[in-house]
Amino acid sequence: MGGWVEGDPAGDRRFLDLPGPFPLERGGSLPGVRVAYETWGSLDPDADNAVLVEHALTGDSHVVGPAGPGHPTPGWWDGLIGPGRPLDTDRFFVVCANVLGGCQGTTGPSSDAPDDGRWGGRFPEVTVGDQVAVEVALADALGIDRWACVVGGSMGGMRALEWAVAMPDRVATLFFLASGAVASADQIGTQTTQQAAIRADPRWAGGDYDPADPPVDGLGVARRIAHLTYRSALELGERFGADVQDDDRFAVASYLDHHAAKLARRFDAGSYVVLTQAMNTWDVGRGRGGVAAALARVTARTRVAGVDSDRLYPLALQQQVVDGLGVPLRVISSPYGHDGFLIEVDAVGRLLRDLLEGNP
Repeated sequence: MGGWVEGDPAGDRRFLDLPGPFPLERGGSLPGVRVAYETWGSLDPDADNAVLVEHALTGDSHVVGPAGPGHPTPGWWDGLIGPGRPLDTDRFFVVCANVLGGCQGTTGPSSDAPDDGRWGGRFPEVTVGDQVAVEVALADALGIDRWACVVGGSMGGMRALEWAVAMPDRVATLFFLASGAVASADQIGTQTTQQAAIRADPRWAGGDYDPADPPVDGLGVARRIAHLTYRSALELGERFGADVQDDDRFAVASYLDHHAAKLARRFDAGSYVVLTQAMNTWDVGRGRGGVAAALARVTARTRVAGVDSDRLYPLALQQQVVDGLGVPLRVISSPYGHDGFLIEVDAVGRLLRDLLEGNP
């Protein structure tokens, strides 16, 4: 129950230990950071073919590949990476790292602290900038001075944009998908409500809960709230309507129950709180003179895309980014809402392939 912990099968993960102290944007530091990551393809001798894929809130480094020991679910963006695919591993060296604060091998609340206990409620607040700083250290360790492309959707889009703004000389192309340049009040309100659901679980214990008895009820409620924002009202209506199952549950409630239980089996409640807080404080313009000034720093050839039925990251948020970058907005038509960026792999793949091939 919960995320990956030391002693579990490593699966396809590799690990990098970064020495500390590791300073954090909101104050304080971490004494060191372990990063879990996966790679596909081979790095060219001049290291100019590397692509960084950034995962979303409950994703991890396992972008593609089957479920198995160490990987409770198949790859979350299967179909995107491999020979002949948009991220062609005969051409590119693809990297994805579990994010700082996560629970799939990278240092987070469920990781061991220096005193041999779990970090738990002591884990400090981290920002998107901190998460990217860890990825910079990973890139340096892998010998990658400049990414051929940085790709990310949702929370991953935040890190992708942070890369292009903070280190423009290290990003050749950027694919920014179903995300925004700054957290909206709607997103913050939704995410703080999810956090409140977790903290209301009696087993939360201020974040210092028993790993054998985690606050799965609160995490499950948080996931139900989140999942409603990930899908569109149209899709839910057409799929479930007001149907009632043989067990007297509404069909849509049963669907949400399934996703709540599924997440609890593979994710840590402490990481959920830490990562949603990082999303709440996201603002690419903080300390840079505002969003427009920050976007003016981007030199990467950029493709920005959104999903027409996305109610969590509506097209207006991507429009703000394209207005700042002077590029067109590409719209993916999908009934699936925000999750369309994960489900519509063919449409996403076409846009990504065109970007990498230099097509307008």
